Amino acid sequence: MFNKILIANRGAIACRILRTLKRMGIKSVAVYSDADRHAAHVMEADEAVHLGPAPAGESYLRQEKILAAAHATGAQAIHPGYGFLSENAAFSEACERAGIVFIGPTPQQMRDFGLKHTARELAQHNGVPLLPGSGLLDDVEHAQREALRIGYPVMLKSTAGGGGIGMQLCWSAQELHDAFASVERLARNNFSQGGIFLEKYVEIARHIEVQIFGDGIGNVVTLGERDCSVQRRNQKVIEETPAPGLSDAERTRLYDAARKLGLAINYRSAGTVEFVYDVQTREFYFLEVNTRLQVEHGVTEAVTGVDLVEWMIRVAAGQPPDLARYMHAPRGHAIQVRLYAEDPNKNFQPASGLLTQVSFPNDLRVDSWVSTGSEVSAYYDPMLAKIIAHGDTRAQALEKLVTALAQTHVHGIETNLAYLRQVLASKVFSDGTQYTSYLSSFEFRPATIDVLQPGTQTTVQDWPGRIGYWDIGVPPSGPMDSYAFRLANRIVGNPEGAAALEFTVTGPTLRFNIDAVIALTGATMKAELDGAPVNYWQPITAHAGSVLKLRGIQGAGSRTYLAVQGGFNVPEYMGSRATFTLGKFGGHGGRPLR
Repeated sequence: MFNKILIANRGAIACRILRTLKRMGIKSVAVYSDADRHAAHVMEADEAVHLGPAPAGESYLRQEKILAAAHATGAQAIHPGYGFLSENAAFSEACERAGIVFIGPTPQQMRDFGLKHTARELAQHNGVPLLPGSGLLDDVEHAQREALRIGYPVMLKSTAGGGGIGMQLCWSAQELHDAFASVERLARNNFSQGGIFLEKYVEIARHIEVQIFGDGIGNVVTLGERDCSVQRRNQKVIEETPAPGLSDAERTRLYDAARKLGLAINYRSAGTVEFVYDVQTREFYFLEVNTRLQVEHGVTEAVTGVDLVEWMIRVAAGQPPDLARYMHAPRGHAIQVRLYAEDPNKNFQPASGLLTQVSFPNDLRVDSWVSTGSEVSAYYDPMLAKIIAHGDTRAQALEKLVTALAQTHVHGIETNLAYLRQVLASKVFSDGTQYTSYLSSFEFRPATIDVLQPGTQTTVQDWPGRIGYWDIGVPPSGPMDSYAFRLANRIVGNPEGAAALEFTVTGPTLRFNIDAVIALTGATMKAELDGAPVNYWQPITAHAGSVLKLRGIQGAGSRTYLAVQGGFNVPEYMGSRATFTLGKFGGHGGRPLR
């Protein structure tokens, strides 16, 4: 067995691998970029080596720096996790030349399955069902001829890569013409491989995948299937196992097809065979093979009791598990959600910045790399955590997950936490009838306000504020006009001390994303709601999409207050939600709104 392993990755997967290494008694080496110098995987590893600047191309993708780090620390093997170099056959070969074990499939197996068009050829040769499709396309005219043969709609796909990058649904010849150049460019820029091809698009489809594992000496087993149909922009959001609604006969056919592909090339290590399942015909078709650990591997581990990372390490060390005796006997049901730093109300634009409060439930599995005070960089994938619930039944697992998300709090930047809560509560998901295009029509209702113009020193305050800390240099915080502040809350039915907004001299322009009951008090600013004057000192209904515009103060006073029924959801800091801008804490990110 290895004495020391280098983890060539970051974030949640690096922390996940660290847990297994500690349990196995194997020393760990972390690598990190400038942006990750204080990251959890760096703090928790036995050793850490700096790679370079924040961009992945200058750090986590620099093969020579990673190999140098392994040599310098005496690491005998490298675990690539997922993403970055995990499916890079050239890196695996470079490890072999350097006398370092690459924990994963062989370079040739990565090549066999790494390009989707060659994987399709393997599937066809082994009798695995395939969607109608094309080979690699020469140009847009070739693509249009093939599309006519296959029949619209078609999916234009990059032969390399994954994560939904380099895929475009085309319903007509014009859409195919418009998409061809951009998909080819995306493929070349992201995967250094410009090859693209066409595949028939199934309109009501589910994404079902089978976890396989091979020892490289003739044994390949299946560890169940996962439903990954809840996706947005072809990126998975929620995964579960077993897939709801499949018959035992359908599962057997899926397992047989996946295992057949693995045996065809004497597969080694963890891999995932992905299928599209036609809901109307109940037929499945081969999509691709991922020659690495999947982001969603945790749900499989939850129902099988298998540590896939440990199995990967043991195979790489020449001490494989006894796969010949493995019998798949899953226990219960597991569901995973992916918590992302992104704003679902802004077309899922990524968010970055300081996390001012993070808390996860401690009674279920959370694979994460963040905690209070973590800095989320704009340079990497925005995934913050994977939250996994396991129960005896699907209903029990779902109930646990819903409870867990209600107990999860992430403040400081935008996340998809509220979005996940609403998806789990939807009838489609609770019934287990999700399909891949489901989220494209899902209506998200965020309980938020967009700050279109911030005004002068607009802050979140509460009452009585943060008091009693002068002895450590923190002056009192809270509303300047506490009487007007408290009345604003009373008007909308809140406790007097609920968090509300304080405006200074000139007010902001705010857009409401859901219906809200509001009240304005304090110094009178000219205020308009959708162009109509707003009365002070009384409850007003603002509808979803309404815009409240405040200008300068007219008359006496210097502070104006806005209370919203239910208050503002910001974390307490030193006993208060009030913003202390000099100390950069409290309120929303410890700063005025912007």
